Amino acid sequence: MAEASRFINRELSWLEFNQRVLDEAKNESVPLLERLKFLAITGSNLDEFFMVRVGGLMMLRDEGRTKPDPAGMTPEQQLEAISQRTHRLVTDQYACLLEQLLPALAQAGVQRLQIEELHERQLRLLEEVMATEIAPILSPQAVADQELFPLLAGRQLHLAVRLAGEGDEPRMAVIPCRVVPRFLTLQSDRGYSFILLEDALRHLIDRFFIGEEVLECIPFRITRNADMAIREDQAADLLAGMEQLLARRKEGDCVRLEIDARASDTMLSFLASKLEVDPAFIFRLPGPIDLASWMQVAGVSGFESLKYEDWPPLPSPEVPANVSIFETIRQRDFVLYHPYEQFEPVVRLVEEAADDPDVLAIKQTLYRTSRNSPIVAALARAAEKGKYVTAVIELKARFDEARNIEWARELEKSNVQVIYGVKGLKTHAKICMVIRREADGIHRYLHFGTGNYNESTARLYSDVSFFTTHELLGSDATNFFNAVTGYSEPQVFHKLDMAPLTLRDRLLELIEFETDRKRQGQEAAINAKLNSLVDPEIIEALYEASQAGVPIRLNIRGICCLRPGVPGLSDQIEVVGIIDRYLEHARILHFHHGGAHRVFISSADWMPRNLDRRVELLVPVEDERCKQRLLQILDAHMRDTVKGRRLLADGSYARPLAETDPSIKPLRSQEWLYRRAVEAVREAEHSRRNLFEPHLGGHGAEQV
Repeated sequence: MAEASRFINRELSWLEFNQRVLDEAKNESVPLLERLKFLAITGSNLDEFFMVRVGGLMMLRDEGRTKPDPAGMTPEQQLEAISQRTHRLVTDQYACLLEQLLPALAQAGVQRLQIEELHERQLRLLEEVMATEIAPILSPQAVADQELFPLLAGRQLHLAVRLAGEGDEPRMAVIPCRVVPRFLTLQSDRGYSFILLEDALRHLIDRFFIGEEVLECIPFRITRNADMAIREDQAADLLAGMEQLLARRKEGDCVRLEIDARASDTMLSFLASKLEVDPAFIFRLPGPIDLASWMQVAGVSGFESLKYEDWPPLPSPEVPANVSIFETIRQRDFVLYHPYEQFEPVVRLVEEAADDPDVLAIKQTLYRTSRNSPIVAALARAAEKGKYVTAVIELKARFDEARNIEWARELEKSNVQVIYGVKGLKTHAKICMVIRREADGIHRYLHFGTGNYNESTARLYSDVSFFTTHELLGSDATNFFNAVTGYSEPQVFHKLDMAPLTLRDRLLELIEFETDRKRQGQEAAINAKLNSLVDPEIIEALYEASQAGVPIRLNIRGICCLRPGVPGLSDQIEVVGIIDRYLEHARILHFHHGGAHRVFISSADWMPRNLDRRVELLVPVEDERCKQRLLQILDAHMRDTVKGRRLLADGSYARPLAETDPSIKPLRSQEWLYRRAVEAVREAEHSRRNLFEPHLGGHGAEQV
């Protein structure tokens, strides 16, 4: 097989992932407002894709780089393929919105109105709102053809206005539509009715240009290149350098122009030349610009029948509410699977540690946090109470830089020892260690996770939490923090593996072990749940294992550059991707290992950036109960026949088995896992009801 054809191009694989998200928006079995939410997610995803991936490829092309990627495509060829695929994807997005979702929503009582549909009372109210609440905020800016074009914000709605003038030269103005609401609610006798801001402005545009003839008023939106990195070797102050980087992003090149399809050639030509945008990435849209903004409509209240059945995160029977979290962890290791089970025990660990007089120190990594993070507040409180608190805050977490800078400053004010990650690397590992003095000595309480310390996204992302007091893991955790917070040379770990030092080698070693076992005629197997599989060396090792006959099952949510099912290359490899109500985010690995069944959780996907340019952890889970729980989760996701799609060798995905074969038993893994969590709570309550528990007085039980 030709070398290039052994790999699927990373960018095209990502676009197929976004297509699968869009397919959920088109899926009539999904509740209507949830379908709108999936559509909004495809818009948000595409925004980031252009800001980072397309922006980066454009820089490579403009620098004259011609080195092909593992799939054999140069930056120029990738951009050509991306342009073709994204135009098809955008056509599909707007067909979904205009032909399916908006008509169905209107019938269900969620209605977008046009100006001509408004009755007199609605028009009067709209004009009043525009005059008092919107027009005073907005400021048109005249743009002469010979003048510099104003610096426009990326991912913001703008109106381009063409005015009548003398001669052939157009008179143009731009109105940035920041701050003001995009969806203007209208009084209605039924349901929820709204009009889009741009529709209202088009109707009342004369009020901004009194005495002028308005020829054209067109909504447009730009996306700027955000693929910029700080030169850490030249930054004396990383925090100040990151602030400068955020400022530079506002001036990044325009990598995409979205414009209303009704724009005249004159208007489009003017904007395209002023913005210097590649014609291949101009999108003339037949409907409302900025699909991501429709998330606001998807969250409208009062239409619960158009949303998913509520699945509130459940309290885990592993974590009694009336028992100290330290006592619970000390009794035995346990894992939680969020959001089926509450994230609250993770927050409790830090909050109890902050207030416990026996706790001496807390050490924690922070990559992404919530806006009002209780964990960050607890770390600050702990330091103010005199505990030794270390927070490794990754300032380079893309698009969360500003928030992390703010948290870093606030924590430093509370006497927290703040470390800005590791020079030249992103610290992506998820670990919290609490050091506590007890009657029998010093104990280390550990939390390892696959997701961020963010209680908000923990309700939306599926992730694993692992709690333990394992002595060797505690020793490794101490060495880990010493390595990332000081100049200590990383020590050899007993249990953990850390990128970029040993994690890649350990994965290759584990895959090779299965390959060798199978060649010797013994049983072997590899099962892995990841977000992305890109790394060529790992993929080649998996191909070799497949050729040796090792059955390999991969559950990969997003990018997968491996081609499964190719005869003689990967016919033992099956890849399933799941898009459902929760974002699949956990990383769980299983290797048969001669019957020892090595099971791991990890913060790292199998991508070069994770294995070579980030600080990541691979954490073994050795407790049998915990291992069985994780294997059950892995198996459920691989057996999903309702939302699971099989990746084909050409990079496309087959429809779920339950859709194409009526004889296949439907199994929706996320629903199955939630029902299991509900049943576990019921069983725990039943056990408690059948347990005779004496009520002890203040001095203990009376002696008879």
